[in-house]
Amino acid sequence: MKNKRMKIARIEKDLSQEQLAEKVGVTRQTIGMIEAGKFNPSLQLCIAICRALDRTLDGLFWEDEEREE
Repeated sequence: MKNKRMKIARIEKDLSQEQLAEKVGVTRQTIGMIEAGKFNPSLQLCIAICRALDRTLDGLFWEDEEREE
């Protein structure tokens, strides 16, 4: 699943993939793969991304799923 919320948050902070990658210590390709839904980041990386984008884990990485009961 694509991570549109992360991409939107990055754009709102006026950061390129490369700039965000530099802030969190990964490659631009890693950021691109996370946004494309092709890479599951570690919890440590998720936290670093959240801090760089001033967002919460829930806000960026938790999937909104409606549960049927």
